[in-house]
Amino acid sequence: MKQVPEYLIIGNGRVSRHFQHYFSLLQLPFTQWNRNEHFEKLHHQLINASHILLLISDAAIENFIIHHLKTAPQTVWVHFSGSLISHYAHGAHPLMTFNETLYLLDEYLKIPFILDDDAPSFQAILPGLPNPYQRLPKSLKAKYHALCVLSGNFSCLLWQKLFDSFQREFNLPESFAHPYLLRQTQNLILDQKKALTGPLVRKDQGTIEKNLAALSSDPFKEIYEAFVSCYQKKEEIDR
Repeated sequence: MKQVPEYLIIGNGRVSRHFQHYFSLLQLPFTQWNRNEHFEKLHHQLINASHILLLISDAAIENFIIHHLKTAPQTVWVHFSGSLISHYAHGAHPLMTFNETLYLLDEYLKIPFILDDDAPSFQAILPGLPNPYQRLPKSLKAKYHALCVLSGNFSCLLWQKLFDSFQREFNLPESFAHPYLLRQTQNLILDQKKALTGPLVRKDQGTIEKNLAALSSDPFKEIYEAFVSCYQKKEEIDR
């Protein structure tokens, strides 16, 4: 295998665009292909590629490999899915959220990768990347990813709800909630076990009932009720 890696990035979504930018910042050589381009270009790129990153939807990864793996048998195939278990590609999940805005180099360098437990060394599958990494048994990937979605994606829905309600219902600027969000995040990082505050921790049933009454016609009432139930069950387990 070549000492200097030649990456081929498949896909042109958010994750792909971020890693194209990251590789450029690191001055790592790469080419890129997406399904809007001719397969002739892809077949030419496969000749020189030492590592192929499949940054496409989970449902498309296995099928893509099956149809194109034979043309690059000596290539290292890597996917970034947090939940997919592939028979053909090694899993290396970047534990980060990626939006439309590209990040600074320092932020990319801090992204941890979660590797399949049976994958080769980090430098073998992602040479040139200095990121931290840990391994995870494949049997735990589904739950790992579910918890990432719960904490990151689903909490985003709650903050979007708060920001939107500030503007639409209360005539308050959403920026007024930013210090609250920043402090909550900092408290979680500093001491996650003591970060939770409010009526659940205080066991203030009266406030909880008032909150639920205020949300009577709001679909988010179901989320509030689910969290109350979840918290109570967790307390029982922890006793």
